[in-house]
Amino acid sequence: MTKEQKIEYAMFIAWAIALIATIGSLYFSEIKNYIPCSLCWVQRIFMYPLAITLAIASVKKDAKQAYYTLPLSFIGLGVSTYHYMLEKIPALSARAEACGMIPCNYAYINWFGFITIPFLALIAFLSISLIMIYVIKASKE
Repeated sequence: MTKEQKIEYAMFIAWAIALIATIGSLYFSEIKNYIPCSLCWVQRIFMYPLAITLAIASVKKDAKQAYYTLPLSFIGLGVSTYHYMLEKIPALSARAEACGMIPCNYAYINWFGFITIPFLALIAFLSISLIMIYVIKASKE
């Protein structure tokens, strides 16, 4: 497998992760009727464009798009990390009750005691960020 093919596959995988995260968030809000909190909306603001830009980058085989998507995924990663900490750290949890209509420390799902919606977003943003770093490094070589 050539380096260009690896970069193409990496861009496709990043797009698939963003698409699954976007569809997942729409599933939770539109089908399960979970009302997103304020921080969930912010995470959506950073994830939804990734699904579009990474799709275009995959189709056009444009590795340079990684430079534009990496900041979005890093910011989303930061918001997701903070949101997850609000849910799981009791000292921060009290501050989240006044987050908006839905408190940001409210967990609609809590699979295995640690997998919540912000955790899923955190994993998606982290994965996309790592893939974009790989694409940038591989395309420079």
